Amino acid sequence: MVGDPIADYLPTFIRFLLLAAAVIGISIGVHYVLRKVFHVRREVAIGYSLITPWILGFLTFSAVPLVSTFALSFTDYNLQQTPSLVGVKNYDTLINKDVNFWPSIRLTILYSVISVPISVFFSLMLALLLSKKLRFIGVYRVLYYLPSIVPAVAVVLLWRWIFNPDVGLLNTALSPIFNLTGQSPPDWFGDENWVLPAFIIMSFWTALGNNMVILLGSRKGVATDLYEAASIDGANTFTKFLKITVPMMTPAIFFLIVVEFASAMQLFTPAAFARATPAAGRFMNLLIYTYGFQQSRMGYATALAVILFLLILAATIILFRSQARWVYYEGQEK
Repeated sequence: MVGDPIADYLPTFIRFLLLAAAVIGISIGVHYVLRKVFHVRREVAIGYSLITPWILGFLTFSAVPLVSTFALSFTDYNLQQTPSLVGVKNYDTLINKDVNFWPSIRLTILYSVISVPISVFFSLMLALLLSKKLRFIGVYRVLYYLPSIVPAVAVVLLWRWIFNPDVGLLNTALSPIFNLTGQSPPDWFGDENWVLPAFIIMSFWTALGNNMVILLGSRKGVATDLYEAASIDGANTFTKFLKITVPMMTPAIFFLIVVEFASAMQLFTPAAFARATPAAGRFMNLLIYTYGFQQSRMGYATALAVILFLLILAATIILFRSQARWVYYEGQEK
């Protein structure tokens, strides 16, 4: 029997209306309190009242889950029983007793530190190449960006075939070199020494396209007057690249490094579907999934997630501290 659509969705619609009315009421209340109690200027009060919905959303969907995650990391929780407080036991076990922890840290950090600079560098070179006024340049840009919109699982399955040690495209193409040197083709995901290079190569598939679009926009934003002035001063093409192009693109490069590093530290889909040998270690996000959802050790997995968060936070702080030395913003005096 088909139900009445109005009767089925009316309660949900009413709840949405009540929620919207509550948010509007809180925003109006914030404006009233700022004006009447704190005597804030009208423009400032309106500004705070307009961002109140965002603040409520942040507190509800980001701040509260973040605090809950930290609290849960100090508990023993298996998803079926009430969490029980165990103090720092989860962290002590991870650091001092878990044989998977340090290999996971090593693999994740090495992958991020190596793959991000390489992908950003090649994306920069690709963006500079595609910024030229060439025939069919729009077609080339689309072709280089297309891999970025392919579903992640499909990409991993494609690369699993490419890296197949027996019939894979890569080993087949490199077989003449292996025959000359007398070496056997590498087992990319089965040999712990080749797992990291395989993931780094695989990361280029989507990173180049996404990064290229951002860097291409940044390159187009560099004022042509700068190049004309440099030409008058006698600067050659290489000097223009080093003294104008790269410095003016450093804000976009910095943005990509921060975002790509955080994304690389949280690698999951390729690690989950590539089925690499555990001897090389597991990426931290995959290890969190294993502990939390396969072994039902949610408190223990949350402690590992907190450590991953702190690593990303530390790296982000270091990057932001370093930007004053090499990032140049338009109009900024050095």
